Amino acid sequence: MGKASSRFLKGIAVVSLLFWAGCLHSSQGSKTYTRDQAQRQLSVYYGTVLKVADVKIQAEQTGVGAVAGGVLGGVAGSAIGSGSGSRIGAAAGAVGGMLAGQAAEKSLGTKDGLELEVELDDGRLIVIVQEKDAQFCVGDRVRIIQSPDGKMRVRQ
Repeated sequence: MGKASSRFLKGIAVVSLLFWAGCLHSSQGSKTYTRDQAQRQLSVYYGTVLKVADVKIQAEQTGVGAVAGGVLGGVAGSAIGSGSGSRIGAAAGAVGGMLAGQAAEKSLGTKDGLELEVELDDGRLIVIVQEKDAQFCVGDRVRIIQSPDGKMRVRQ
């Protein structure tokens, strides 16, 4: 197998890995349930929205972006020059690709969210952060749904 074919296959593998990793991000919205939460008893509380604030929800950094960027950058950089120039290009490309991949992973994993402060009917105050998949206003009557694992979501 030639050098170009090897690089191409590495590139395809990395792109596939990035695509697969992107599919792993789970939703944190009010209307999405996990398989474990379906067909289980959920607790329901009622309350009134006191405050609504826009927030950003950042996904966990897995390192996949940095690794994939480093590999692609190294492969691309090694195509520059020959001999020691190729090795220097590979090293520089790997570092640049790693930084770019890390930034891309962070950017792609960030979602718009809401921080909702709710006064429950029993007088307790709670704050729930969830993806912004519905509109809430101060004074809205809402349902708080709590799963057995303690995760809560605000629904209208």
